[in-house]
Amino acid sequence: MDANAQLSLIRRWARELGFQQLGVSDLDLSQYQRHFENFLTRGYQGDMGYLARNQLKRLNPAELVPHTCRVLSARMDYLPPDTQPLRVLEDPRLGYVSRYALGRDYHKVIRRRLAQLASRINAQFARAEDAPPAALRAFTDSAPVLEKAIGEKAGLGWIGKHSLLLNKTAGSWFFLGEVFTSLPLPVNNQHQADSCGSCKACMTVCPTQAIVGPKVLDARRCISYLTIEHKGVIPAEFRSAMGNRIYGCDDCQLYCPWNRFSSPTAQTDFTPRQNLEGADLLELFGWDKTAFLARTEGSAIRRIDFEQWQRNLAVALGNAPAQQQIINALERAQPAASEMVAEHIAWALSRQRQALGST
Repeated sequence: MDANAQLSLIRRWARELGFQQLGVSDLDLSQYQRHFENFLTRGYQGDMGYLARNQLKRLNPAELVPHTCRVLSARMDYLPPDTQPLRVLEDPRLGYVSRYALGRDYHKVIRRRLAQLASRINAQFARAEDAPPAALRAFTDSAPVLEKAIGEKAGLGWIGKHSLLLNKTAGSWFFLGEVFTSLPLPVNNQHQADSCGSCKACMTVCPTQAIVGPKVLDARRCISYLTIEHKGVIPAEFRSAMGNRIYGCDDCQLYCPWNRFSSPTAQTDFTPRQNLEGADLLELFGWDKTAFLARTEGSAIRRIDFEQWQRNLAVALGNAPAQQQIINALERAQPAASEMVAEHIAWALSRQRQALGST
């Protein structure tokens, strides 16, 4: 079977496994090196020290997985059907969870499907006993891999001004995953041109102005970073802008014109679980650690711990409409809270008391 026929078969398997598209990239990522190094030099990675490690492996896939000569890049849509993100954002009594985290943890879903794809590739294209396997390793947001750069080179879209991968027919509501392979498959030669044009919707709508230039994200200002990656005190300058976003932020995608072409996912794994779509903030704040662990089992929300969960909710409650009920809940939680959470509770109480006193 020639390389084109091999790729056609692999793409068919990928579709059968629920992926909407699969492309092939070579290993030359030199065009992304300066941008990545500038990002790190400016400290835009914040506390995400892992981004500064293994730079050679990020920029040279064969350094990460020897014998790699191609990278298969696959995308899977995740936008849950029948959800109303803007309705939740516009109701400050509710907690907003980023769309990708409403269902089952995507790492588990995508990794399992990619492992199945890799198994099929190895079964069909077995190499000589002394040769490396056809499919070497599969990844999804789990190793030093420049996923968006590889996805762009593989023809899955272009990197938009918000620094996410955009596709002309699918928008940006999709996950990426990769299979490193030793098969010399034909690489993509039909790249999607950057079609953002003069549009700056994502930059304008960002609540904390985290997109400091086209394709340049200062993660230290990003609500997704602040609510997930950042483990400590959220700077006071960003708290009011966070609104009711308690895990992640989707504003740059919600207002991107290209997402009018996105389609709801057919994967039931990504449909909302545990009533986390637009849940009442007070109800969520009332969870103890046991409830938090039970209600977020199998969810990407487990990326954060209970302390971060309480911190994020305290900020959201400080931004909620003034209610004595909120003050009572914050006061009950304050004595047992950690020093870090207590600081955010104090901030929220101050906001609530001031607002209630002025009504």
